[in-house]
Amino acid sequence: MSAARARFTAVLSHAVLLWWTFLVTVPIVWTFLASVKSEREIFGDAWSPPATIRLDNWARAWQQAHVGRYMLNSVVVVACGTAGTMLFGAMAAYVLARYRFRGSRIVHALFVAGLALPVYLVLTPLFFVVRNTGALPLVGPFIGLNTHGGLILVYIAFSLPFTVFFLTAFFGTLPKTVAEAAFVDGASHTRVFFQIMLPMARPGVVSVTVFNVLGQWNQYQLPLVLLPSDRDSWVLTQGIADISTTAGYDADWGALFAALGMAIIPMIVVHALLQGQIRRGLTAGAFK
Repeated sequence: MSAARARFTAVLSHAVLLWWTFLVTVPIVWTFLASVKSEREIFGDAWSPPATIRLDNWARAWQQAHVGRYMLNSVVVVACGTAGTMLFGAMAAYVLARYRFRGSRIVHALFVAGLALPVYLVLTPLFFVVRNTGALPLVGPFIGLNTHGGLILVYIAFSLPFTVFFLTAFFGTLPKTVAEAAFVDGASHTRVFFQIMLPMARPGVVSVTVFNVLGQWNQYQLPLVLLPSDRDSWVLTQGIADISTTAGYDADWGALFAALGMAIIPMIVVHALLQGQIRRGLTAGAFK
């Protein structure tokens, strides 16, 4: 590649990245700006600074709209869902990447096929499956409709295909000699996985964990179907939508944008703290 062509490619790629950054940043900045405005200012000049910073919008969203309770529910559901996803996904990916057995390729293909399954197609049958599961005598009250347990299990099921697909490729890049040396020293398969291979795969595991957290935190369709009536068990996305839908045209727009700001801040913090790990996880396989 000539120097002129390489320079043109670099300028073009940077221009695309700057445009993409603009498209992503502008709505976020406008959301936080609207969250401290009055309704008259929100529907006036979109980019004018507020005459008075209205932090009462955040207070109303937290207390009157119960965003604090919904956020706590989201934290519990996403933490448990992500933990279950990474545990089962990492174990499945490790076996598929390091061991060959009859049907291993079929199992891997089934996981990959799950990436092509739109969630909208299974909402109705999923509702009846979870509802019928709730009728079971012992576990029903914990994993049926309007329970966080049922939502967590569904989150795990829908997050496993991507997790297994990504980590299978990552575990395949790790050196086999380390595991073989551990087996020679008498280590079991379980010990090799949890104490040797899993720490070695930390960049990839952290990257997938962040993606799963983002996906489950922003999920709306599944909670809407599986937590239909018990408001105390709602997650954050349902609570935010409720602010605008219950009041119709008289919605509290200041509180709505404040609630959106509360939902955005944790994800910004997670990404800011772990962006180095994400970058290493996405590029590690290319250099092994």
